[in-house]
Amino acid sequence: MSYRNSHWLVLATSIALTIAPVYAADQTHEHDAHGAATLKLNNGQKWKTDAPLRQGMANIKAAVQPHLHAIHENRLKAAQYQALAKRTNTQVAFVVENCKLAPEADAQLHLIIAELGAAAEAMAGEDQNRSRQEGAMRLQHALQTYGEFFEHPGWSSH
Repeated sequence: MSYRNSHWLVLATSIALTIAPVYAADQTHEHDAHGAATLKLNNGQKWKTDAPLRQGMANIKAAVQPHLHAIHENRLKAAQYQALAKRTNTQVAFVVENCKLAPEADAQLHLIIAELGAAAEAMAGEDQNRSRQEGAMRLQHALQTYGEFFEHPGWSSH
């Protein structure tokens, strides 16, 4: 799948879901007061993952980690944000194409995927309301949230 096609897949998934940011203050309810879906645990446990999901998420994390200090200090160049957006979209497309989770876990994963897509859009400079740096911070938050809600041995958000 080309970058252009994977980008549209992520964007279409994000738009189709039309969800609020992935903040889950109340993990016992599937919808907040405004009706937007929020992440929840699987009866108090993290959701099961499969190898393609773990591989894709690990690749996204590996792409962003070397740049964390530069992101926080707002020193990353536009081309570096663009490359990070492209790598994120490529890995999200891989996950969407190859990951096979139980329906309930898949529904929760789509909330993370939407965040990753929105982060990539901002990092690519395509979100008029967020800076590239805000996109990278959103990406980092989505990775942290993934680790809070999905079983991934050895996952650390740092």
